[in-house]
Amino acid sequence: MGDRIMIFYGSYRSDRQGIRLAEWLVRAFAARGASAELVDARAIDLPMLDRMYKEYPKGEAPPALEALAAKIRAADAFVFVTGEYNWGVQPGLKNLTDHFLEEWYWRPAAIVSYSAGRFAGARAGLAWHGILSEMGMVVVSSTIAVGGIGHAFDAAGEPAGDGGGALAHAFPRFADDLAWWTEAARAQRERRAPPY
Repeated sequence: MGDRIMIFYGSYRSDRQGIRLAEWLVRAFAARGASAELVDARAIDLPMLDRMYKEYPKGEAPPALEALAAKIRAADAFVFVTGEYNWGVQPGLKNLTDHFLEEWYWRPAAIVSYSAGRFAGARAGLAWHGILSEMGMVVVSSTIAVGGIGHAFDAAGEPAGDGGGALAHAFPRFADDLAWWTEAARAQRERRAPPY
């Protein structure tokens, strides 16, 4: 069985463009032999953070939260697909991630950003780097940034135009980087239990 990779996407907008990027990433990782699953924050629709998963008595968390916690704990690695909202992160994706903490620990994470403009969500990607590190993940150095997201995919959902071409070019190294850290983290967890 290949690496278990969870791909998180956070836009709640009705005309979301980045979902095509997230869906393509699922297919691209699967083509490399990984078991990739898309987690769409809008589809899960967690409430605004009141209690973290860990703050519920055992067995009393809402079913959606319980199911997602189990998936996160079972994953080998994470990919966060983020648009840029006013130079910052998407609130839907941030809200979803903040429901958990220890569940994220000791696994690698990678960031894919996008936007309609030429900066390709890079400022949101930079913000996510610090957030994910604080949440106990090892953030890999390779990133992907897709500009002109509205034109980066054709009708079949395949990369197109300049943005899509840059994505297709960058993905192999990005995926190799994540796979290396995924293997390293898994081997270390098997060799020695995390310190906390």
